[in-house]
Amino acid sequence: MAKLPAKPPAQPLDNLCGPGKPLQQEAVDANEFAGLLRSGLARLNDARNVTLALESRFDLAYNAAHSLSLAALRRMGYRSSNRYIVFQVLPHTLGLGAEVWRVLDKCHNTRNLGEYEGMLDVDERLVKDLISAAQAVADALGKPP
Repeated sequence: MAKLPAKPPAQPLDNLCGPGKPLQQEAVDANEFAGLLRSGLARLNDARNVTLALESRFDLAYNAAHSLSLAALRRMGYRSSNRYIVFQVLPHTLGLGAEVWRVLDKCHNTRNLGEYEGMLDVDERLVKDLISAAQAVADALGKPP
């Protein structure tokens, strides 16, 4: 009796797909990916402009990191139903470690306090760390998956 080939193990992102879960599989769209990448890189570049208000630089760097992280997820054929998950899955989409996603986690929480409670508390160090984390995402995104 012939044996059936073993089913390949589920990918970590596949485990996050399904009803009530934060990801859905969706075909890759090259134009969407290119737009997310272009937007992320432009915002990251603008976030380095020290003549802008610190809060503006934070917003630009945060949105750059989000756009680039979303591009990584979309490149793998997934779409998220919430903003935060794109940072949480960076170990699976780009192989990035805790040193990157923990900064992005802190900045996500900071962003939410600013957006929803009017308490945007940022300093030069946080913005510098955020720009570095966003650059790490951009660098990893430039490598083939």
